[in-house]
Amino acid sequence: MDQRPRVLLIGPTPTSLDGPLAGAEILHTSPEPAEVAALLHKEPVQAVMAAPEVFANLLDQIGRNELILGHVDLGLAIIEPSGTITWANPAFRECCDGEPIGNKVLDALGGEMMPTPGGSSEFHIHPLIHAASGHPASFCLFRHRRLERAYLSTNLCPVLDAAGSVTRIVVLVRDVTAEVTQQQKLDALHAAGRELAGLDADQLDEMNIPSRVELLKLNLRRYVRDLLQYDTIEIRLLDRKTGELRPLLEDGMTREAAGRILFAAATENGVTGYVAFTGKSYLCQDTARDPHYIEGAKGAHSSLTVPLKFHDEVIGTLNVESPRPNAFGPDELQFTELFSKEIASALHTLDLLSAQSVCTASQSIDAVNREIALPLDDVLASASLLLGRHPNSDAAVHLRRILDRAREVRESVIKVGREIAIGPAPGGTLLTLAGKRVLVVDTDERMRRSAHWIIGRLGAKVETASNASEGLALATDNPTYDAILLDIKPGDMRGSEAYRRFRSLCPTASIALTTGFGYDNDHTIVKARQEGLRHVLFKPFKPDQVIRAVTDGPPGQPVEPAFRSEVPAHS
Repeated sequence: MDQRPRVLLIGPTPTSLDGPLAGAEILHTSPEPAEVAALLHKEPVQAVMAAPEVFANLLDQIGRNELILGHVDLGLAIIEPSGTITWANPAFRECCDGEPIGNKVLDALGGEMMPTPGGSSEFHIHPLIHAASGHPASFCLFRHRRLERAYLSTNLCPVLDAAGSVTRIVVLVRDVTAEVTQQQKLDALHAAGRELAGLDADQLDEMNIPSRVELLKLNLRRYVRDLLQYDTIEIRLLDRKTGELRPLLEDGMTREAAGRILFAAATENGVTGYVAFTGKSYLCQDTARDPHYIEGAKGAHSSLTVPLKFHDEVIGTLNVESPRPNAFGPDELQFTELFSKEIASALHTLDLLSAQSVCTASQSIDAVNREIALPLDDVLASASLLLGRHPNSDAAVHLRRILDRAREVRESVIKVGREIAIGPAPGGTLLTLAGKRVLVVDTDERMRRSAHWIIGRLGAKVETASNASEGLALATDNPTYDAILLDIKPGDMRGSEAYRRFRSLCPTASIALTTGFGYDNDHTIVKARQEGLRHVLFKPFKPDQVIRAVTDGPPGQPVEPAFRSEVPAHS
């Protein structure tokens, strides 16, 4: 075993090595900082030797780099392929409870490792192992310390030598707590909106109007407190004939305020009347100085009021108040406005606006759609998927017969429904879409059921799919749809990809994207606009908007049918 001291020589080699260095093992490198660092990382040495001017220049460059990296807002660290930290800047150190150098990166950061947003729900290969093999990796760390929740986005970038081996891994850490919690709140609001009515259609049919009102009020109180974290709330419904704003729900308001008679008017009816009149949200940051404010909650110093709108028409108001001045900002306004859409939709669904039950004929049609339409859609989608996968099998003939018979059953149901129907279609429009075939792709069963009710009563033949794969299978089997209404988040693939595939399979169809609320992180609508998209429908569907989307025809420049022969499998 070689016992000689190992010396790193930087720059030109001296003419002679006398004294203690005469028998040393010399490692030579150029004065480039990267090469010096790489060699020091790879080979342990007992001494470093360089000419004074070389050493001074090297220290200057290394010091300058250290200064720059030390002031970067991102947490930066260098780890060995084994995961041990060898260097960290101040921002990274702030993410750790103790000294990170010499510790494993996950131990230093702490917390529970989870996939990055939009990634897989589980790790097939550990990110550190993935990075050590030469591939970039990323994950999110969830930490719960001192009653505070935090999320850290962590990226691992391997550094390779000339032979392609990993010499070290650069770790970048960024605090994404605000982004993650905001998206979690949006998701929770969306889920709450779906559950706001609280019961399925069968149970709602057994409830009278007062029971439905009490159910909605119970759920509203729970979600407003748990999700929006508001303790003082007032909801009023607008009587469209008289303009009066009638109280539906109040918590924390004074008795005088709860019984106050208000109308939708620009003046003398408080902020609530002003919002109902203008249809615009209103932030009152200081109740003592605001000319519109009338006392609602005792000791309130600020308030936030948003209109409840259904199909762009004001149907009521939602008002919250706080004892703190300037208690509401842009985030509170955004979340409250989003949730107000779900409240308005629930009010409409429960028939609270008119407080009337639908006529017997309409109930019969709705029952037919509820009991038969969606199961038939499932049969059509499943048979189309199987037929696409086995087009030449012995079962293909039977699958084709199932598809044909299922559509015959639907035609019979539609015919019977129209014979017993009384009055015009929704919105006063008669069978404007008679003869049209419409495919609706949406993961929400409530929206698929609504599509049969609204679009079917306009005269169209409606089929629905619960995800993009099922919809594409239906379009592959029978690409004669006049229109396709595609949710921007179809469940099993990106909305932009699904849009392109439907355009390829049905180049003559009018394709519209549909959306409720929430952040479109795939920018589906923007991408589709660039490819000819003309219509975006907001849920719940408005009949006149559906009519325009269905009858508008295909986009101007259809894409090449690159996916016509491909039937996607379930994800």
